[in-house]
Amino acid sequence: MRFGGRVLLTAEGRARVQDVTGTLDVSCPAPPMGAWVLVDGEWNGVEVVGTCEVLTAPHGPFPRPGGDWPSFQDHGGRRLELLRQRALGRRAVRDFFDQRAFLEVETPAAVPSPGLDLHLDAFPVAGANPPRWLITSPEYQMKRILAGGAQRIYQLCKCWRREELGAHHEPEFTMLEWYRTYAGSEEVMRDTEQLVAHVARALRDGSTIIPGKDAPIDVAPPWQRLTVAEAFRVFADVEVKDVLPDEERFFHILVDAVEPQLGRVRPVFLTHWPATMASLARLHPDDPSVCDRFEGYLGGIELCNGFGELVDPVEQRRRLERDQRDREAAGKIAYPIDERFIGALEEGIPPSGGNALGFDRLMMLVTGAETIADGMAIPSARL
Repeated sequence: MRFGGRVLLTAEGRARVQDVTGTLDVSCPAPPMGAWVLVDGEWNGVEVVGTCEVLTAPHGPFPRPGGDWPSFQDHGGRRLELLRQRALGRRAVRDFFDQRAFLEVETPAAVPSPGLDLHLDAFPVAGANPPRWLITSPEYQMKRILAGGAQRIYQLCKCWRREELGAHHEPEFTMLEWYRTYAGSEEVMRDTEQLVAHVARALRDGSTIIPGKDAPIDVAPPWQRLTVAEAFRVFADVEVKDVLPDEERFFHILVDAVEPQLGRVRPVFLTHWPATMASLARLHPDDPSVCDRFEGYLGGIELCNGFGELVDPVEQRRRLERDQRDREAAGKIAYPIDERFIGALEEGIPPSGGNALGFDRLMMLVTGAETIADGMAIPSARL
């Protein structure tokens, strides 16, 4: 038999060699610890008897403290296994959208405006002329594709957000974003619950039950729908109308009292957000005091943020100009308005629904990983 691998243990006349399938003991002149070797020999029922040709050897002690071998191999090779699961998850996402006649698209990573959300800050692209920033979301460019005539599109892409780092945040992360024309938030919520169940089945041997902090969670559709007003009433014993327009207090209650309770037993969509938090969502056709926006939660963790999209260019410009003023008042960079995005709205986009889902969070939740960084090949802390 002939195979390549890495030497993990050595003794006089013997070596233990690991490849992607496991380990084998080899009877041969002992190679250096950590060397990559090519084994050529015969299996005698206990070990391989033959030769170990040294291909490369470490320049220093092995394993290297803080090195890549322990990062990927510690805890029974947990990171490598999560990377295999991540690859299956990406394949399942593509299968899901392909089966539903969505077109996979790619849009630029460096853009003239990364968006004007008060709470999101972008990384500038050094030396770019005219100025460019790395995307915080591909939303503007994807909507331009809708204006060009596409009806169902999706994208798995890298996004970047400054000053975001924690168990559920990385400054560079993977976003799954999709849009469908002639739709609102309800159609996209159905997409979402079906997608998550599809990915869970692909990774969990056909089951829709995933790990949870308190108990396993069944992600099979349908998910619960809960309005923001209902959630504040149930979990914080307050009325949203008594909190607003104090948005700082609103988000304090949301983060501390409401979000930790959402989706702990069954996934939930938080719907009917206050109209002042519409962002790029349309106002709700039945109640203009709220907007056609939802967020999906699993195990107390926000998974996605979706809209029945605003397609009115006049209203969208008004909101973006307001956002610029808010950023300036907060001492932040007021990024330019993306005029080509506004131009796409002026040219015309059908009524549409869209969703931005954190792929790293989805993988963390479905695999039971502790943090999103656990399922990344090289998270920011290891750069």
